[in-house]
Amino acid sequence: MPYKYLQEKGVKIKKQKYRVGNWAEYNASLKRRGDIEVWLAQEVIDSWYINDRIYDGSGTPNLYSDAAILACHDLRKVFKLALRQTQGFIDSIFRMQELDIKCPDSSTLSRRLQELGLTSPRYKNYEKSDDNLAAIMIDSTGLKRFGRDEWHQEKHNVSANRSWRKLHIAVNGKHYIVGSSLTNRFIPDAQEIAGLLGQIDQPIDHFTADGAYDDNTTYEQVLEHSPAAAVVIPPDRNAIYSDKSHEQRNQSILAIMLFGRMGWQRQQMYGKRNYSELAIQRYKRILGNTMQAREFTRQKQEAIIGCGILNKMTSLGMPKSYRIN
Repeated sequence: MPYKYLQEKGVKIKKQKYRVGNWAEYNASLKRRGDIEVWLAQEVIDSWYINDRIYDGSGTPNLYSDAAILACHDLRKVFKLALRQTQGFIDSIFRMQELDIKCPDSSTLSRRLQELGLTSPRYKNYEKSDDNLAAIMIDSTGLKRFGRDEWHQEKHNVSANRSWRKLHIAVNGKHYIVGSSLTNRFIPDAQEIAGLLGQIDQPIDHFTADGAYDDNTTYEQVLEHSPAAAVVIPPDRNAIYSDKSHEQRNQSILAIMLFGRMGWQRQQMYGKRNYSELAIQRYKRILGNTMQAREFTRQKQEAIIGCGILNKMTSLGMPKSYRIN
């Protein structure tokens, strides 16, 4: 971002201070994030079992609905529970409410996770969501699959020996994650653009990403999805005007030559990319940076569920801050 650019040049920047203008509402929304009724609503309880179980000859038909399985994994992810702890936690809630229903066993929860078939994060049905996708910001991060923690490394002087998955997300101007995918760590960021855009039905007018997406293919895929979109990706520092480069990329190179990189960023509103970085920060702080599932297909569903959880929290309320210095 602009401040990082100046710091690389030896310019010290005073830390900015912000104040939240809707603290009362935001404080209430933070409390609601731990409210069990948010994650286990009455309509989910009413549809807990499948009433019309159809036998198709392939085995015993499912007893629990997809909504029930999804609610269980929402709770597991929010409260960072293991599968059997999730079962015990939900059963205890049903006992206290004197409900004649039970949580699926841990094996069922694990098996049914990969059968949910989620393809994108939930956000459209939330009350405060906005279907007008004026801007999209894209970024990626790593989620630990397994490996030793920092204490073990320092105490025993051993390597981390970690394995990572890469989470790719697309965020809109309302902080909702409208697209996500999970890949192995060797997949280039730009390769997932088509998959993320395929989860977005509405046209966009502003697409922002970091330098890792600086590729002609990215411009082509974004403009194929939304022909009128402004693609804002910082070219490489050594980039030059070329007939082989996309027209919008050449325009960015010329603008940087005329106004400088800082001026180009202000002109093109490159600072909107903060939304994607904030979404990644929220994912890791709220849900953690480690995958709970072990098998890749289940991990993909887990990542989508995690993004849907963040969208649910976003719908409860977000801070409205303003700079005070």
